[in-house]
Amino acid sequence: MKYCLIIPDGAADAAQDSLGGRTPLEAAATPNMDAMAAAGRVGTVLTIPEGYAPGSDVAIMSVLGYAPQDYYSGRAPLEAASMGISLQPGDYAVRCNLVTIADSTMADYSSGHISPAEAVEIMATLNAEIGGEGVEFYPGKGYRNILVVRGAGSLDVETTPPHDIAGEKITAHLPRGADAKVFLGLMEKSRGILSTHEVNRRRKSDGKLEATSIWLWGEGRSAVFPSFAETYGVRAAVITAVDLVAGICALTGWERIDVPGATGYYDTDYRGKGRAAAEALSAYDMVFVHVEAPDEASHDRDVEAKVKAIEEIDKHVVGPLMEAAAAFGRYRMLVLPDHYTLLSTAGHSKGAVPFAVCGEGINTCGAAHFDERHAALGMKFSSGPQLMSAFLGEADQWD
Repeated sequence: MKYCLIIPDGAADAAQDSLGGRTPLEAAATPNMDAMAAAGRVGTVLTIPEGYAPGSDVAIMSVLGYAPQDYYSGRAPLEAASMGISLQPGDYAVRCNLVTIADSTMADYSSGHISPAEAVEIMATLNAEIGGEGVEFYPGKGYRNILVVRGAGSLDVETTPPHDIAGEKITAHLPRGADAKVFLGLMEKSRGILSTHEVNRRRKSDGKLEATSIWLWGEGRSAVFPSFAETYGVRAAVITAVDLVAGICALTGWERIDVPGATGYYDTDYRGKGRAAAEALSAYDMVFVHVEAPDEASHDRDVEAKVKAIEEIDKHVVGPLMEAAAAFGRYRMLVLPDHYTLLSTAGHSKGAVPFAVCGEGINTCGAAHFDERHAALGMKFSSGPQLMSAFLGEADQWD
């Protein structure tokens, strides 16, 4: 049996006036996802447990079969794992975004999607000037970077993701708590350094947004996960351009397949991801393709880009992977967003996300389309682990 999992990150959304009252999933031309819905089952699944913020860290952990209540310790440690950063007991990893703040407002959570090369320069400067004494800066991919605080023991601090406050005043969203001064001090020092940084001089002359500050959030300590292969009995590989997703998979024993041109934005190489996934089925029992593009389009409040991203995923990832899986005879395929990302707010939102599943042992429900409305009439799963167990389990669970 071959298993295929595709997550179009943040694709679920609310109805849009600009789309005639349809959601992006309803408006997009998705013949392959629709074929899955018609041949198999649709439904909804709660990927975010009560009491947890609606982020990809919690949601994807849940979809992959790991209850966040048992394993979640913070977002940054998951990304650190994908970057090969070792955390000892008492160490904290912290997400370190490069952001643009103007007039005390979060003008851009990604500094205009600053390039990886530019981020490397900035992180090196920060490490040299305000690193040391247990504080270490590590470059990730573009605006997504990591700070490690060694030997902290515990940190009493509460933080806010910058992509959730796009266009808002930052004052009410700054780090808070007994140890917030550590984060606030580093953020303040970064502003002075970045104000004269050569990278920003070049970006300004090119008419691009400057990285005016670091934004610290997603803090946590390392977690220990049981192996996915030992838990579910399948050898699996992941294709993603996002360190968070790669980190979860690294901690659970998945192999990572790198695809040149995969960016974590909606200019990613969809075709390359689909081709690599199809080829990987020969070597692995399960292939997971994660595409960040719909989520980024929502954060940019770009409805056309979101619809386009969904269509690209359907055409270049879902279609080729379904064809390749079918050639093996016995297969199952599952497509679902990890969470809602609303164009109206440019932020994540809770709610049971839609899924479509097809393949061996899965009887058809005859749904006409894969979208939120049709899925709401289908099967209902109370958690990601419950859905993953059914996906990899016996056929009678799909009757």
